[in-house]
Amino acid sequence: MTTARTRNAAILASTLLLAVTLPASGSSAAGPDPRAAALPIGDPKPVTVQSEAAVTLNARLAAVTTARTINYYPSNAGWSAMWTSFDAARIEADLAKAAALGADNVRIIIFPQAFGYPKPRAEYAERLRKFISIADSQGLTVKLTLFDWWSGYSDAAGSAAWAQAVLAPYADDRRVLSVELKNEFVSTDPAAIAWVRKLIPAVRSAVPRMPLTLSVDGQSGAAGLARIRAALAETPLDYYDFHFYGNSERALAEIRRAQAAVAPDPIVIGETGLSTATSSEGEQATFLARTFAAAATAGVRSVAPWTLYDFADGAIPSNSQVSKVPAQYRFGLYRADGTAKPATWVVRNGWAGNRITDELLDLGFEASPGSSPWRPYLSEEGPIARTRGTARTGAYAARFTGTGRNGSSLPSIRTSPIDPVQAGQTWHAEAWARGAGVTGSNEIALSWFDINDRWLGQTSSKQVAKGDSGWTRLTVDAVAPPGATSVQLHLKSGDNKGTVWFDDVTLSNTGS
Repeated sequence: MTTARTRNAAILASTLLLAVTLPASGSSAAGPDPRAAALPIGDPKPVTVQSEAAVTLNARLAAVTTARTINYYPSNAGWSAMWTSFDAARIEADLAKAAALGADNVRIIIFPQAFGYPKPRAEYAERLRKFISIADSQGLTVKLTLFDWWSGYSDAAGSAAWAQAVLAPYADDRRVLSVELKNEFVSTDPAAIAWVRKLIPAVRSAVPRMPLTLSVDGQSGAAGLARIRAALAETPLDYYDFHFYGNSERALAEIRRAQAAVAPDPIVIGETGLSTATSSEGEQATFLARTFAAAATAGVRSVAPWTLYDFADGAIPSNSQVSKVPAQYRFGLYRADGTAKPATWVVRNGWAGNRITDELLDLGFEASPGSSPWRPYLSEEGPIARTRGTARTGAYAARFTGTGRNGSSLPSIRTSPIDPVQAGQTWHAEAWARGAGVTGSNEIALSWFDINDRWLGQTSSKQVAKGDSGWTRLTVDAVAPPGATSVQLHLKSGDNKGTVWFDDVTLSNTGS
């Protein structure tokens, strides 16, 4: 416990400064920084400094932008149920698991409806205090998100009073890194904009050294962040929270677009992930691997998976729309029973800064179907199977037999690299193939796409020989065209009355 506290103190400790809030870098407002100009409102309760050196805005912001953050609810009590059915023992065990995975920070969401509004109830304030204490005992700092499931924008004064009451005890508490004022803020809502313009100075008066942020949903993306930044020119934020749920093959382009939308202010990836209710566990792992790789290339150092656990049936409050969406139950790095998915290996290495190689892509077809990231295309045009006993190496190969076509498109299985794609790079792909009674078109190909998923073209290998053939190496070398942000490797078979097998695939960036 002492070691954990010492480690967190080192993160935030800085030399003692005068009690002046320095402006965070990147503010676009002219003249005095509005973040330093807010005057105290009301009479917030006194706070206790939790470290030997003063907590500063810049020190906290530096910690925020490098935090290894996990999004968290217990597997049996999601969203507001975490607070209404507060279980300290379960929380402690879960946060120990998150810390063992490599997390040093946990993001939690606070609901006004559950805590009591406009005055938080004492028992819920105590539950928050207890949560922060538990996190600290496991070596984790905390990010707080306010006002989820909230639309009471007409009551800015009540909102400000509630937020001040919740946050004031943590104004200079090194265990709390930052505050997100509203989860997935709707940047096109004028009432929401007017509300948050009043909320920001009120919160700054209570916690002047606390970095403030907003997030937008995955659909609003960079455009939503840009609208927030423009609307808050007079009351700017300290950083921006990008929730990324887009196509991971184009993660670098999407992250750079988000960075450009708010530059020079920093961003973090505050939520990202893929549900295993709609995709395989192998696809979830590669999604997160591509996101970590893209973030590293873009210089974004904080990536927060959503979420630690899958949720058991009934864990999400039934009065929420979230509870009616099956995908929401299966974003976890761990299943609801506590067993690990392949994504845990990815996150552990991503947080450690280790490069994740394309071995994760199951290039030899040895992974079980649920753990493989290969995806079928036009599978209705012919059976595609993983077969044993026919491999070039290992135990398994991919087999196509009796395939058709759909216009000019051929059935295939496809994957994409872990490393991000940029125009001008040279990419190499190869696969070994053999056939029995082969007809039609059987090949491998690299297909290129832009940031809007527009197909830019492809480069194909030679064809698998007609009739019967032994194992033959098929290769493709191509330069990513202008505008390319992703590439897919397709193993194809069409108009084939016989059978073709593929094995021992290679996919790599050979330079620029």
